[in-house]
Amino acid sequence: MNQALRSESGVRLAQHVHPWRAPVLPLPAATLLLLRDTSDGVEVLMTRRSTKASFAPGAFVFPGGVVDPSDALAQGLDPALLEPARLACWQSLSRLEHRQLHQVYAQAAVRECWEELQILLAKSSSDGERINAAGLNERMDGLQRQPAEGFSQALFKRGLVAAIDQVRSFSHWTTDRDLAKRFDVRFLVARAPEGQVAVADEGEQFEPCWVRPNEALARHAQGSFLMIFPTIKTLEQLVRFQTVDQVVKQAEQSFEEGRLWRSCPRGAYLASKEVRFTEDDMPFAELELVCPDGQLLHPIDWQHDKPVALLRYLYRYTAGNPGRMTGPGTNTYLLGQPGNWTVIDPGPDLAAHVQGIRAFTKDQITRILCTHSHLDHSPAAFSLQAAIQDANGLHVPILGRASGPSVDANQAFSPDQTLEDGDLIAVCDEVHLRVIHTPGHASNHLCFLIEEDGILLTGDHVMNGSTVVINPPDGDMQAYIDSLKRLERLDLNYILPAHGYVLGAPAREIRKLIDHRLLRESKVLESLRRLCDAGDSSEAFSVEAIVPGAYPDVPAALYPLAARSLLAHLLKLEHDGQVLQSGQGWQIA
Repeated sequence: MNQALRSESGVRLAQHVHPWRAPVLPLPAATLLLLRDTSDGVEVLMTRRSTKASFAPGAFVFPGGVVDPSDALAQGLDPALLEPARLACWQSLSRLEHRQLHQVYAQAAVRECWEELQILLAKSSSDGERINAAGLNERMDGLQRQPAEGFSQALFKRGLVAAIDQVRSFSHWTTDRDLAKRFDVRFLVARAPEGQVAVADEGEQFEPCWVRPNEALARHAQGSFLMIFPTIKTLEQLVRFQTVDQVVKQAEQSFEEGRLWRSCPRGAYLASKEVRFTEDDMPFAELELVCPDGQLLHPIDWQHDKPVALLRYLYRYTAGNPGRMTGPGTNTYLLGQPGNWTVIDPGPDLAAHVQGIRAFTKDQITRILCTHSHLDHSPAAFSLQAAIQDANGLHVPILGRASGPSVDANQAFSPDQTLEDGDLIAVCDEVHLRVIHTPGHASNHLCFLIEEDGILLTGDHVMNGSTVVINPPDGDMQAYIDSLKRLERLDLNYILPAHGYVLGAPAREIRKLIDHRLLRESKVLESLRRLCDAGDSSEAFSVEAIVPGAYPDVPAALYPLAARSLLAHLLKLEHDGQVLQSGQGWQIA
């Protein structure tokens, strides 16, 4: 990639649809989930924020607030740890710094919990031992919510210190980039102390209540318990735990292993309503690409009637062929500029889709590219070519690779120009496509790399939200995995699949696909081994017999589809010398 100015995503700044601007640096904040066990499961303490609050007015939240320099000093640490610019680069912090930050955030969470709800997590300052409820209540007598001498000093006068050893880091949220007021928030968990009753300050917080996570979520869905996105997602994570000990143990383990759950969500519009997504959600990378600084501008509804801008030179136009195999439909990509368009995967032969491509490009198409010849990708190439020829007398060439000899006659494909691995196509000014031959899903499958921005158009080789069927004989599992490994080595910023939203973290996503296929292969082998162990030593087993054991996570209605890829796995295993074919069946070698 060239040395042009780039956004954090690696894409050239000048090519973003919406300009990138550095977001406001977030202030450190802490929030504490006080938990207790009940006969109905775990409950968490929540309160309602003031309707006049500048942030999340009227929402039910966990107690918490902004971290103060005094919280660091109370732990004998430098307040410089809390500098926003430093916190923004949390990935580069050392293990020691992460532990120190946990101490500071835990101190702040304990302080805020006292200020807002008069619930105190404290222990003896002399020996660090816990104090029983009666003794702690006696020492708390007369303690102001915000002591003039400072929280930690007031505790020390009473022979107490904040019991941060009872607090665990649970997750790390950073406020969305599009907001003017942002916070770097650590969500922490602790078992609620016995013998204390929450009393709201009636200024910032109101109506303290104990609630089960699933109950809070249900009430929110009904519109009677307003919550903001991080609170909702946190409760969704809590639902799976049966006891407080489970929550605390999992939180401690995740933190110690460096797996603290973190998110800086992004917003979009869906059905004209504002929605938020975390990094694990399918639309996230698309929002990162289109709205790099978090602008709330991008609708993620699937558009079948018009192209959607992804970059200044790149549009996605989804065909109206949604289904089990195609997801929301086949993505046609339009690259270039007025007067010079390259069309990739025109899709199935749908008149409305072909007409939509023509209307957007005004028939000013320089070339048509096909990633492969399957019926949801290539037929419209010839309809589009013929329509432009009839209307304008112009011959637009179709580029790709011819279908293999084993494909069905209705999928036979012969392009005007054969593309070879490594070919370079000049799309328009400073936009070039590198051709990559990626057999596996189909023998003639191609991917196209936008070299200037590290964006890979993957056709069906990599999809968002599903795995592709490998259907022998044209489909080849070994070739598919080898092609994935080749793509994994590329320096990529994004993947644009033929089905689904834009994908981020390409190397990770490709590795997940490789690992998934190899795991499935092991299940295929194990399923066949169990059948062989239970049957006659000379017995061979059909693909259909092997499917249930190899695909226990797949509904029976999908077994015929699974059988195609299972056969591809068996052929690979046969090549590897682990199984052998006997008549119409299979055996362990």
